[in-house]
Amino acid sequence: MLPDRKLSGALRYWAERWQGVLLSLVVVVATLWLALSGQLGLYIHPRYFAFTIAMAVVGLVLVAAGFARRRGFEVERSGRVQTTLTGVGVGLLLIMGVAMVVVPPTTLTSATATQREVNSGGLGTDDDADQAAALIGTGDFEQLSVREWVSLLAQSSDPAFYADKTAQITGFVTPDAKDPDNVFYLARFVVTCCAVDAQPIGVPVYLPGWQAEYEVDDWVQVTGRFELSVSASASDPLAITPVEILPVDQPNDPYVY
Repeated sequence: MLPDRKLSGALRYWAERWQGVLLSLVVVVATLWLALSGQLGLYIHPRYFAFTIAMAVVGLVLVAAGFARRRGFEVERSGRVQTTLTGVGVGLLLIMGVAMVVVPPTTLTSATATQREVNSGGLGTDDDADQAAALIGTGDFEQLSVREWVSLLAQSSDPAFYADKTAQITGFVTPDAKDPDNVFYLARFVVTCCAVDAQPIGVPVYLPGWQAEYEVDDWVQVTGRFELSVSASASDPLAITPVEILPVDQPNDPYVY
């Protein structure tokens, strides 16, 4: 019985004295590691990098102070159930700490795009449209991004406007919910604050039987022109008729801001 009581007391002491400090340490270390490895952008908008890193450094100082100030205090005796729950909490904390550092972060995929519906939010603003119009004025249409094309398409679906404009766009493949056999979206996620609020945007590509050559979530570069969609059930009146589709690697910065 004595060893059990000692074990129970040790676990309770560890949990009450150090669990919060170590949890904070895990979060701080993971944040700084993501910043140093250039992967913080997979979670938050770049405008918040400096603030997040500064807060992580402050947190690291506070964690160090927590370790430095060791004050003894008594822990109430606990039964088997409480001891077991404490042990489970300790185990989950260790697993979370290892996972945050060891498991590589991943980008949002078509599964999220399907849940949030492409172009239902996160569309370009008037500033995006003005910037796109300025680029169109130079005749360098291939420099327009997904966000700028989406902004233009939201303002005009007149095929004559796009007749002489070749688009070259990079994104991941996600099927059109209304006509998945013939149309897919070339999509990206727009991040306003963090990945939690990311909204999928994309331009439709008309390519019957595309599943035979490309898989959902494949990253590709599509070159082509916008034309009236041949598909009667597609979500958008216009779609790119591709003249070239090239497989590409996922960009280091897969989101748009």
